Amino acid sequence: MPCYRPPRIAGSEITPERFFLDRRTFLAGAAGGLALGLGMETANAAALKAAPDPYKLDETRTPEKDVTSYNNFYEFGTGKGDPAANSGAFKPSPWTVKIDGLVGKPREFGLEDLLAFPLEERTYRMRCVEAWSMVIPWVGFPLAALIDKVEPLGSARYVAFETVVRPEEMPGQSGFFQPLPWPYREGLRLDEARHPLTILAVGLYGKTLPNQNGAPIRLVVPWKYGFKGIKSIVRISLTETMPPCTWNLAAPDEYGFYANVNPAVDHPRWSQATENRIGEGGFFGSNRRDTLPFNGYAEEVASLYAGMDLRANF
Repeated sequence: MPCYRPPRIAGSEITPERFFLDRRTFLAGAAGGLALGLGMETANAAALKAAPDPYKLDETRTPEKDVTSYNNFYEFGTGKGDPAANSGAFKPSPWTVKIDGLVGKPREFGLEDLLAFPLEERTYRMRCVEAWSMVIPWVGFPLAALIDKVEPLGSARYVAFETVVRPEEMPGQSGFFQPLPWPYREGLRLDEARHPLTILAVGLYGKTLPNQNGAPIRLVVPWKYGFKGIKSIVRISLTETMPPCTWNLAAPDEYGFYANVNPAVDHPRWSQATENRIGEGGFFGSNRRDTLPFNGYAEEVASLYAGMDLRANF
């Protein structure tokens, strides 16, 4: 694998409390505040944007209009614009996430419970397996904080995730053609799930998460390809064995369980050595950039895979 020196990103530490979003402000529905699920500006968005961002990249953020209009969410259709066009009927509230499996205290968390966790802004690179990328300022909290609440048993080794199934609200789940089997499923090793960079996002650009981006809560693992970032999560289960994952089951020769970003291991149908940064030029234009191992987060996460065959684990 080529030797890269990714830019240093200070940020394996949890954001200091002074940078946290206030949960009550985030939920406020008053004028200038946030009406939950409507994507309105939070009352403290200006303060959030002015606060130091410990995950700030020396890279331009992808325009919000591109982040919210160009993405994959097959539950709403397979085209890049389909999620934005077809998700208007989706209802992200009320919402519950069930956490079960190898835990001492299984329970269901309502949306209010999830938003009670101290929220942070995390500006991360996002690299799609299709060789395009973005830089997104997420709002969320560490997945480890949620896992701690249910007290994992010593036998737990993996974390499985499951997306909602609502064909009446998600047109990609209805009709004759089904692009994938539902529900969409994903998984991480427990140590990956507990890594400080791994978050559950409930917003972006200081606003609530739009339907097309995985409302009301989605997974963000910045050193992995984007399909690992399961959206609209309704269930999280801790398991002893590696859980099934939708794309890995559909095409195991193309989509591995780990799916760590690796420019030295191509997809069977295209190179992963470079990527197109959305908002900065056309896909077939000259505005390409080198892909970084672990998406630029090697210093923080490479130790998770010490001793593993990197070609096999990507």
